[in-house]
Amino acid sequence: MISKKDILLVGTTQKPYGIKGEIIVRFRKMEYADVDTEYYFLEIEGIPVPFFVEEFTYSTDVTARVKFEDIDDETAAAQYVNRDVYLPRELLKSQAEPEVTDWDFFRGFTITDQYGRQVGVIEEVDDSTMNILFVVKNEEKEFLIPATEDFIEAIDEELSLIEMFLPDGLIEE
Repeated sequence: MISKKDILLVGTTQKPYGIKGEIIVRFRKMEYADVDTEYYFLEIEGIPVPFFVEEFTYSTDVTARVKFEDIDDETAAAQYVNRDVYLPRELLKSQAEPEVTDWDFFRGFTITDQYGRQVGVIEEVDDSTMNILFVVKNEEKEFLIPATEDFIEAIDEELSLIEMFLPDGLIEE
């Protein structure tokens, strides 16, 4: 079974298209729609489940009609509406290095501070304002940490770890 930290949210399913079981997928970025893949993961009851692609047809630069194997009519396709769509991080790494502005890449990474203490895991990236924030959770608390290169000391992609210099008072223990 694949872990959530091994996959990256790339889009959502929208609605069925036609009578052959195609589903509209809306990608978060054009680059995600361009990734050549044999399968996508859809989140079902909190578990990422692989769905193999039978046909892929672009609708716009960020949407496509996708026909998955074993989904052969609009009724079956309707069961998979409004689901998160994921790709393996490894596949995205091999396509191109992540852009500095692609902060979603770091979902699932663990943040440590300048003293080596584990702060928590990046659960979400809040990009609803000009200042992008990592939503970091540990067992007790949730923290909002600015996603800025000024705070990042080191990134270890193999260990899914980000070492950050966090100013005093930013995270209250």
